[in-house]
Amino acid sequence: MTETTPTGGKPKNRAWVYVVVAVVAAAVTFGVTALLTNMFEKKTEASNGTPPVVTLTSTTYDAATWGQNYPLEYAGFKATADFTPSNHNTALVPVAGPRAAVVEKLGSDPETRTETTASKIEQDPRLVTLWKGYAFALDYRHLRGHEWMLTDQRLTLRVLLKDQPGACLNCHASTVPVMEELGDGDAMAGFAAMNKLAYADATAMAANPIQCIDCHDPETMNLRITRPALINGLKALKASEGIADYDVNTDATVEEMRTYVCAQCHVEYYFAGDDKTLTFPWQYGTDINDVWQYYQEIGFTDFENAISGAKVVKAQHPEFETWSAGIHAANGVSCADCHMAYVREGAQKVTNHDITDPLENIATTCGVCHTDSEEAIRAEVWTIQNRFVDSRDRALDATVALINDIAAAKEAGVAEDRIALAQEYQNMASFYVDYSYSENSFGFHASDYMQRILSQSLDAARKGQLALLGQTKAQLEPSEVAQANATAAADMGII
Repeated sequence: MTETTPTGGKPKNRAWVYVVVAVVAAAVTFGVTALLTNMFEKKTEASNGTPPVVTLTSTTYDAATWGQNYPLEYAGFKATADFTPSNHNTALVPVAGPRAAVVEKLGSDPETRTETTASKIEQDPRLVTLWKGYAFALDYRHLRGHEWMLTDQRLTLRVLLKDQPGACLNCHASTVPVMEELGDGDAMAGFAAMNKLAYADATAMAANPIQCIDCHDPETMNLRITRPALINGLKALKASEGIADYDVNTDATVEEMRTYVCAQCHVEYYFAGDDKTLTFPWQYGTDINDVWQYYQEIGFTDFENAISGAKVVKAQHPEFETWSAGIHAANGVSCADCHMAYVREGAQKVTNHDITDPLENIATTCGVCHTDSEEAIRAEVWTIQNRFVDSRDRALDATVALINDIAAAKEAGVAEDRIALAQEYQNMASFYVDYSYSENSFGFHASDYMQRILSQSLDAARKGQLALLGQTKAQLEPSEVAQANATAAADMGII
């Protein structure tokens, strides 16, 4: 029987339909096969990475050797040599004038600098008043990248004009080989020996700034803590929280380690005893009030202010402690998530080792969690930072005024008990505003926390001035209402 159309016309020839279907099916099969093959190859590439070129061991100290196995990470690591000014920072300035003359006269410059960063104490002379009589009043500059951390320390006037201990090397060099050599393979013993050396002797043993081995296990590439000061500091901190015998290298999570490797250096610290042991003051916690309590109990101060005569604690760079009090820490966001964000290089997801301002690439940092436009995110960050600078300026002005008032009161013969009480308040006002100034996020790591710190500094400066007028410590205690509010907040676990 011959097939006819519904209208009774000529029969249809359906052969061409089968040909088209066969061609499309073949194309789809080919495409799917190619896609699956490509996905398999990419997954293999991503999981295996580049095959090892060299064998890394516990004595592979030079990052360039590690870079043969991890070229992408190494390229980022070397990029820290390029200075990136932040919103509140300044561009590079040439090394010239008196500073260059002092360097030439007092010390060799093995890695000659043609440029460095602007001087903070020249930009803000109030800092000289704050630290008069201490090495920071001689030289204090904006930061550069990790590639310069050892060179810039060797050439700061704080080292060239003042005797410093080997403990200073802890945060400015790759200390793993130094500690192993001094301790004959025992890092803790080497740490103790390095701390009490003269800085000139300790730095002569250091070949490099921070290297891969300072943060990574050479066999597994796992993050690890090599700085004994942090190992000891976290043990004390966890003990204050009821956790005994804490060992960061076995007890910390992977995500915690992405912050702890940074906390090896970006912290508040002091040098304890005649052996100058680098110590993190976390026995009661990392909040500034806990740190202040600890310093008060042990009677520690760094120097005597040459203007007022007050004995003062010098704050360092408490990024870890400040981050710990912020919203990002509360939500599990690590230092590396923002400053070493993942980037894609082909099929590989690589941690960007060019540690820099997160605003340099908002899409891979803030944009991972925040859906606002880049312009809105940048504006929010700058708003936080500029409000911080406004509050910081008020607290710093008040502290400087107190220092000058104490000097004037001494000259006028004001009673010694009034002077002594005012000096106590100066110590607190100075430490709290210094803490905020030396923390390098301009308030962003924990904006509310930083505002509280600055209000405490401002309050201490005010009380110091009232002490000079005859107010007693009892009269300057918080009111009953204020004390009740503070107690209620503490009972709620709020600091």
